[in-house]
Amino acid sequence: MDIPLKKRPWFVRYRYYLLAALAFVSLLAYAATLALGPRKFRVKKADVQIARVEKADFLEYVDVEGIVHPLMTVQVNSLEGGHVDRIVGEEGDMVEPGDTLLVLKNPEVERSIADKLGELEKQRIEHRRQLLEIDRARLTLQQQSLQAEYELKRLEKSYALSREEFEMGIKSKAELEVAADEYEYKAQTTRLQQQNLRHDSVMGIIQRELLQRDMAREEEAARREARRLDNLVVRAPVAGQLSLADIVPGQQVGAGVRVGDVKILDRFKIHAALSEYYVDRITAGLTATLQYQEQRYPLKVAKVWPEVKDRSFEVDLVFTDSVPDNVRLGKSYRLQIELGQPEQTLVLPRGNFYSVTGGRWIFKLNADGTAAHRVDIGIGRQNPRQYELLEGLQAGDRVLVTGYQSFGDVEEIVLE
Repeated sequence: MDIPLKKRPWFVRYRYYLLAALAFVSLLAYAATLALGPRKFRVKKADVQIARVEKADFLEYVDVEGIVHPLMTVQVNSLEGGHVDRIVGEEGDMVEPGDTLLVLKNPEVERSIADKLGELEKQRIEHRRQLLEIDRARLTLQQQSLQAEYELKRLEKSYALSREEFEMGIKSKAELEVAADEYEYKAQTTRLQQQNLRHDSVMGIIQRELLQRDMAREEEAARREARRLDNLVVRAPVAGQLSLADIVPGQQVGAGVRVGDVKILDRFKIHAALSEYYVDRITAGLTATLQYQEQRYPLKVAKVWPEVKDRSFEVDLVFTDSVPDNVRLGKSYRLQIELGQPEQTLVLPRGNFYSVTGGRWIFKLNADGTAAHRVDIGIGRQNPRQYELLEGLQAGDRVLVTGYQSFGDVEEIVLE
């Protein structure tokens, strides 16, 4: 006799199919949750940098590299043209004022000097001749004056004798009148000769002075011409380090041509190039700081070069107090040029998030630090260490500042 079998329930018979369907539905639900819910990215805390928003002093400054230059460089020019006979100074030599750097040669200058000296000798001979003429004329007038005085005295005695003879009745009145007229005429001519002698003496003095001045001018012209020979020797104008131009023996050098520079090494400046972004904010007088070997050296912007080239412009800074002991030409230092005064504001340390987000958003950590969510922020000014926060965060908030290249377009970071 057959025993009837009890039929199993449907959920038992189809249990494997039900389990497979449940797993498939769960997978679809999980995929839908991922697609419709916020996207997440898991990262280890050790792989990212977490920073805290703080209320602190914010100083806007520019960090830049500068190179040491001499504060002043004096250009050395040739005063006279010629070809290079000898090169005495060498590149990098320390020179003193008057040290010989180059010796030039110019036969035309030598001929000109010889001609000028010969002309000067002729002028001296002519000068002496004119002085002798003045002296001879003066002596002639003196002789004539003495002769007139002698004749006057003789006529005076003759007139006195004629008067006595007239009183004695020896001479007539007419003869006395003739003697008186001769005496009076001689007295007048003698006075005129004396006056002429005085005028001639004054004229002689004036002529001598004019001749002396003319001779002095001729001698000065001759000395200037002779100095042209000395100008063929190019000398250092000041003390410093010599930098010669590319000159070789035998090369023709014109008058007024630059043959080198002398760098004055008792004072220095620092030359730096800045991005054109700061061209409207960097002005002469701004303060700056050089930090070297744990010591700070104050500077100020002395000159801003107006030309913008290759998206940068140049500035010169000078030390306002002490300088580093080992400062050398060509040595580079890091500088911080201050763009204003410190201000209390919300600040955030710099990180690579800015290059990815443009400073428009950032990941903010939750209270227990297990996750970070994307929030919108506003970035204001910045310096090489900090950003100024305008909105979106408060003091004490913690944010992720690195790792953004790998986050992609997620909205939540899970920290493990």
